[in-house]
Amino acid sequence: MKLLFDLFPVALFFIAYQFGESHPLLATTLLNDIGINLGAAKPGVFLATVVAIMATCLQIAWSWLKHRKVDGMLWLSFGLITVFGGATLLLHNENIIKWKPTVLYWLFALALGLGPVLFERNFIRMMMEKQITLPDPVWVRLNLGWAAFFTALGATNLFVAFSYSTDTWVKFKMFGTLGLMLAFILMQGVYLSRHIKDTP
Repeated sequence: MKLLFDLFPVALFFIAYQFGESHPLLATTLLNDIGINLGAAKPGVFLATVVAIMATCLQIAWSWLKHRKVDGMLWLSFGLITVFGGATLLLHNENIIKWKPTVLYWLFALALGLGPVLFERNFIRMMMEKQITLPDPVWVRLNLGWAAFFTALGATNLFVAFSYSTDTWVKFKMFGTLGLMLAFILMQGVYLSRHIKDTP
């Protein structure tokens, strides 16, 4: 359920983009109705950006109503989609929103990498230690592994965003990122299984 909740804005971004590209006149009209006049620009990414901002707002509202609190990562995602999405809509430049996933991933990597140094905290361990017990060196490697993964994922996003078409980037954002994440989690599970067995 948590994965589906986190994917909610990404899935709606993809759907709204496809709708905007296949129904450009209707998408342009919808954007004009809320004060966004794109001129001759294709509306797909801009409609998707509006929808993603709204979806993240709904996530925050739902989280508050259900749990009376909002996760820090959700606030971070909301801040980034608002800043990068707002700039995209204001400047009519779709390249701006393409930076948002990379900035998010690199902030994750920075937090994981600097956590043990600045705060003496292994954030991966804090999130997972209630589910599994591992030797201290394994927790260190796991934390560094996630930091490296998010660094590489951010760089990959930029490569796809600015080396291929916007349509390819949107598909990568929806399916490629998810596939890479699942593959990394699978490899992580194989690695951890050897150490979990040795844990009393």
